Amino acid sequence: MRFQDQSTIVTGGASGIGAALARALAAEGAKVAVADLNADGAKKVADEIGGIAVPTDVRSRDAIAALIAAAEAAHGPIDLMCSNAGIATGVDTTFTNAAGADPAEWQRAWEVNVMAHVHAAANLVPQMIARGGGRFLHTVSAAGLLNQIGSAIYGTTKHAAVGFAENLAISHYSAGIRVSILCPQGVDTPMLDGMGGDGRNGPQAGDGLISAADCAAAALDGVAEGRFVILPHPQVADYMQRKTADYDRWIAGMAKFQNRLYSV
Repeated sequence: MRFQDQSTIVTGGASGIGAALARALAAEGAKVAVADLNADGAKKVADEIGGIAVPTDVRSRDAIAALIAAAEAAHGPIDLMCSNAGIATGVDTTFTNAAGADPAEWQRAWEVNVMAHVHAAANLVPQMIARGGGRFLHTVSAAGLLNQIGSAIYGTTKHAAVGFAENLAISHYSAGIRVSILCPQGVDTPMLDGMGGDGRNGPQAGDGLISAADCAAAALDGVAEGRFVILPHPQVADYMQRKTADYDRWIAGMAKFQNRLYSV
């Protein structure tokens, strides 16, 4: 199997895409450390798949260092780091002020949606270079490529996550380190309920919801194939092309889409 006997970590692994990634990796013979702030949820998933659970606050570089140490003590050097934890915050579908969310909400999203990826890489890159390579999978979102109607915080931090992943991939390509970003639209998880009220009818659900299991399967296919951008919703590639082909037209079209969704 593609991930047989590989040492892997999945953050945000107690539910949603993270739990699905943990299950999919275990099904392929990987050794999985399930990390989450929700210690009970992480243990439940880990017990189910025969992995280990490590309660972790991904906002802390030291906590991620401790996670890596625990995973390596149990399973050996990390082959694949699935930096999956993320939060949706700052949702405002009244569109009063795109910048109006409390600074604490901005900071929390920055720490989870961006800096958690940075902390993981800061700990693992030197080890991977010394071993001749390794792999990162960053769960981002199509919002990191397109944006998020109704949440400047989510759209902005996810764009930043893409920018960091690009730099990480470029900087260490010659050292054998490969980076993939998972960029789905709507995935049927608890997190979706926090995106613009009824997330299952929001902009992220416009091309249909997929299951967490299908999203995880697409992710592992992409990692195994060495792809940087993984799009479980293939329509996103067309939207990216339209965006870069004519930015002004794309912004006007997104504004019309927003108005249609929310009667702004």
